[in-house]
Amino acid sequence: MGNLIKVLSRDIDNSGGNFFLDFENAQPSSTEKAVWEKVNRVLTEAQVVLDGLQGYTGAGEEIRQAIQSPNEEGVQEKAWSAVLPLVTKLKNFYEFSHKLEGSLRCLLDVLTSPDAPPTQQLEHKQALARQFALILHFTLRFDELKMTIPAIQNDFSYYRRTISRMRINNVWADADNEVNNELANRMSLFYASATPMLKTLSDGTSKFVSDNPNVPVENTTDCLSTMACVCKVMLETPEYRSRFTSDETVLFCLRVMVGVIILYDHVHPAGAFVKTSNIDMKGCIRLLQEQPASSVEGLLNALRYTTKHLNEDTTPKHIRNMLQSEQRF
Repeated sequence: MGNLIKVLSRDIDNSGGNFFLDFENAQPSSTEKAVWEKVNRVLTEAQVVLDGLQGYTGAGEEIRQAIQSPNEEGVQEKAWSAVLPLVTKLKNFYEFSHKLEGSLRCLLDVLTSPDAPPTQQLEHKQALARQFALILHFTLRFDELKMTIPAIQNDFSYYRRTISRMRINNVWADADNEVNNELANRMSLFYASATPMLKTLSDGTSKFVSDNPNVPVENTTDCLSTMACVCKVMLETPEYRSRFTSDETVLFCLRVMVGVIILYDHVHPAGAFVKTSNIDMKGCIRLLQEQPASSVEGLLNALRYTTKHLNEDTTPKHIRNMLQSEQRF
């Protein structure tokens, strides 16, 4: 566990070797290969999903014209033709969230195994720890983008209204492209969340704990708190931070740190904000507030609005004040 101990104690590795949790270059060992390949297929699809979300333009103009001209069939058909492929895309995003949750649970199953303490699991399975981090990075990135695209909910709401009207009138409905009521309800709940992917992973992590009573909850919370601690130390220690090959790795680490804090807060009985927490929340929040506001406002909002215990009486007042304040440290 040498690398881990060095990072957590800020003891720089003078031999020039890689430090703990090499998010840029960790490669799977033979024992990690099977799980790594399974998760990698999902991560490859994740980039396609992210590209699709970034290119999402919506059908706002077509919908506006359709609402203004309710009796013009050509205008209605044009809006429907514009919305239908977008709904298919939204369906694909929703279905992918469950693939992502499955991959996260797969990694948790390995990284919280009782065969060794979580610290050793992370130390010896860095390629899988990196994949865990990549899932969180994608999740925070997806949710940050989703919050900037109000067209998503507008398009889906129009689709649901239109398909309901089409069923009643039995006109030009293509059943093969239809999202049924049950799926539409689930998709509506998914997109109604400010951070839908993060909520999916938080719920999935909580379910992982409840579905595995033979695995002490501490195995999961220790895994998450250790990752948060390592991210924080790597970011605030110049000798470690200088080893990053790009500025994007800094934001990557910040997203991972916030992601594991939120998961920890959902599965630890007392949450991440209590004085006895294994996560230095004051230090993590301060570190975020030291970054350019444009880079981290979404991450601060994720802590404000998607954690479970922030507003409970057990949260120290100064922690709540830090997140409520716009002051930059």
